[in-house]
Amino acid sequence: MAIVALAIDAVLPALDIIGLAVGVTNIIDTQQLIIMIFLGLGIGPLFFGPISDSLGRKPVVYLGLVLFIMASLICIYAKSFEVMIIGRVLQGIALSAPRTISIAMVRDSYSGDFMARIMSFITVIFLLVPIVAPAFGKWILDAYNWQSIFYAQLIFAVVIALWFWRRQPETLSAENKIPLSKHIFVNGFLELIKYKRTIGLTLISGFIVGSFLVYLSAAQQIFQNQYNLKEEFPFIFAGLAISIGLATFLNGTLVVRFGMEKIITISLIAFSIVSISYVALFYTSSNPSIEILLLFFALQFFSIGFLFGNLRALAMQPIGHIAGIGAAITGFISTLMSVPISTFIGKFVTDSAMPLFIGFSICSVISLLILYYLKTQVRQEQLKKV
Repeated sequence: MAIVALAIDAVLPALDIIGLAVGVTNIIDTQQLIIMIFLGLGIGPLFFGPISDSLGRKPVVYLGLVLFIMASLICIYAKSFEVMIIGRVLQGIALSAPRTISIAMVRDSYSGDFMARIMSFITVIFLLVPIVAPAFGKWILDAYNWQSIFYAQLIFAVVIALWFWRRQPETLSAENKIPLSKHIFVNGFLELIKYKRTIGLTLISGFIVGSFLVYLSAAQQIFQNQYNLKEEFPFIFAGLAISIGLATFLNGTLVVRFGMEKIITISLIAFSIVSISYVALFYTSSNPSIEILLLFFALQFFSIGFLFGNLRALAMQPIGHIAGIGAAITGFISTLMSVPISTFIGKFVTDSAMPLFIGFSICSVISLLILYYLKTQVRQEQLKKV
């Protein structure tokens, strides 16, 4: 999963330079270099998930890493914006294999709140990379060129592949393998939609990821262009990533004590309060000072840190018998939601960070309504049993 974070965040300091190299005239269009990799991350699991349920987890990860190397070479030699976008989409498709299969492997091996604890620690690794990735990307950019950032990703992928081969055993037992057929996706989807809780939590995940994706794609523009902090940008990005990592690390302990559902509820409420407060305070004014903006971002991302792993883990809890296809479909739905959400909101992030917080507010309120509906359904089912 760390490869995914590196592929997304290491190129952030070079977005404007890559844009010029491939003929981008509108700087807002460079956001697509981040958003489109998420499109691939949403599409890829539809192929890799079912295959992993049939052939096993490890072969699918290897297949994804090989495709990632090919996609990275397309990005390196891209001469037009369209070819670069194709390369980024293919990178996303390729990386969806290790990203999705990692979740399936956790579900193969663990369950309940302990599964959420393991998921939290894995997510910490995923979130530690953004702390160093922008600074790493900027160092490579200053020392060499933007193409070298993609070469570094290739080297990292090879090292991880060797480590994975040596250290990670196969987690899909022979008796749980599902014969590969043309109906495997349809059957898996029909099985999945029986679980309203899984679908509802996946929709919440889509809104949260979509709002966060706006930040990822627009961060460079906000800090470098709106606040003129080009040199400081990697360190600002790293500092904000620490707030997510801290929350995710704390979640590993707290989730066993309080449970996933309670933490999700409290975190969603906090996420909503912080974003709505920013909108109320600064709606009629320009950007606040950088210190105030960073404070609000840190509070938002601290809340998000408790949501990422718990939402996926709680959504996966009822569907352990179809973990591969389940992780694929839930990942596809949430990512497919996040791309248009982030693309739409991102268009308004031109000279102010306000559209980003308005997007946070809307997505968090909708998520709370979905969560309230799910809780109501659970209560009704309990009353029927009584």
